Amino acid sequence: MAESGLIVVGSGPAGVAAAQSFREHNADVPVRIFSADADLPYARPPLSKEYLRGQTDEVALHDARWFDERNIELTTAARVDRLDLAQRTLHVGEQPHTFDSLILACGAAPQAPPVPGGQRALLLRSLADATALRHAAEAAASAVVIGSGFIGCEAAASLALRGVSVTLVAPEQLPQQKRLGTQAAERLRDLVTDAGARHVGGVAVEEITDTGVRLDDGVTIDCDLVLAATGVVPQSRIAAEAGLQIRDSRIVVDSDMRTTARDVYAAGDVALARHEVAGRHLAIEHWQDASDQGAIAGACAAAWPTKWVGVPGFWTSVGDATLKYHAWGDGYEHSQLREHPDGFTVWYAHGDSVVGVLTYNADDDYDLGEQLIAERRPVPFPIEH
Repeated sequence: MAESGLIVVGSGPAGVAAAQSFREHNADVPVRIFSADADLPYARPPLSKEYLRGQTDEVALHDARWFDERNIELTTAARVDRLDLAQRTLHVGEQPHTFDSLILACGAAPQAPPVPGGQRALLLRSLADATALRHAAEAAASAVVIGSGFIGCEAAASLALRGVSVTLVAPEQLPQQKRLGTQAAERLRDLVTDAGARHVGGVAVEEITDTGVRLDDGVTIDCDLVLAATGVVPQSRIAAEAGLQIRDSRIVVDSDMRTTARDVYAAGDVALARHEVAGRHLAIEHWQDASDQGAIAGACAAAWPTKWVGVPGFWTSVGDATLKYHAWGDGYEHSQLREHPDGFTVWYAHGDSVVGVLTYNADDDYDLGEQLIAERRPVPFPIEH
């Protein structure tokens, strides 16, 4: 049986940040990462943008030497099958691995659409997924992207910029309308169409055939490839089976990323973490927040206490436009869009407090919004109700 120490499950931003943070605070204890992914750790944000467009192949987070220099043992293509909390053991296939501390950064996985022919759709989460999609796009004249979340909008724009005739379809009338409000959703739609994609909202896919998709309004769209960008599911199975507290398919942790089990932490997409400033549990699916949570988990596992205090946020690029967003992510009562000469800002409020800000070419508002959210201060002008 392998030596004990810290084990990290997952090689995404949370897992790599956790191992790095732990090693920065403890140079001696063994650190091992087990990743189900066959590739070396890589950045996921470029996969739907520059990588998909064929503009870069450089997506690696670190090369193998980086891990060797920090004495972090990385094992890829290693799926963890079972967690035994009583024996403090992970099982990878038939091989048990004991640990003193454990950080679960298992991430999330996309699901094929639950419709006839759903397995025909390409997915976009891993580097292998992105590579398959990029190769398919090279031979495709037309595509349908299902889902108008940020990944769907990014991928639709990227495919269109490659010269593919793209139709983006989704049940929502406008992209991210429920989350961002109608005004912001209209701007997001415009960015998608400005990139060359066609947007069709208010429809659902009933079937994916070998020649395209059939919608619930009776329309059939012929295409060469179909991409499903319809959300992800947290990979919390081993945690649930081991008896850790689960809520909404995520592992419940405190603001220091501790689970209900001693010396076991969780971070990133698989975690439902309490935010120290917000005072409640928040679900996040953003690269930077996952990295921040991983760093917190690694530090705490190394007996260097710290808590989650940063305001959640992310950047997204749709075509040539970059949107920036800070928010608690659990709703708002009022929103208002303010125009700028070359961009806009949408402010979100709950009661008298700012709870979110979305910007395009308005970095000062983005930075101000983060501060106002953290300090529970009001929007810097009257909100129109």
